[in-house]
Amino acid sequence: MGELLSRVTKDLQTLFRQEVELAKAEIGQEATKAGKAAGMYGGAGVAGHMTLLFLSLAAVLGLANVMDGGWAALIVTAVWAVVAAVLYQRGRARMRAVSPKPEQTVETMKENAEWARHPTG
Repeated sequence: MGELLSRVTKDLQTLFRQEVELAKAEIGQEATKAGKAAGMYGGAGVAGHMTLLFLSLAAVLGLANVMDGGWAALIVTAVWAVVAAVLYQRGRARMRAVSPKPEQTVETMKENAEWARHPTG
């Protein structure tokens, strides 16, 4: 009886260690997703900065030349504004896809706990 209890205890310890490793892996995957989403936000910030830079340049050139150089700068500004909007939207969508908890591990831990309470069921 003692040997059987020892085996069950050892198996439970192994099972819980494996569950912890699974949780670590899942959290790592979610951190990677969050990092990529943060990169998109960073890209949107750079693109937004470029939008302001070119918008300022466009205003100066537009006032100085009345049309020629200013229109070219406005086109570049519009392109950067589109880039900023796309990067922001993609970053936001990816950030919404990040799960804050390791769902698979939580579910299997619940199952393991239930089994531990009723090992014959």
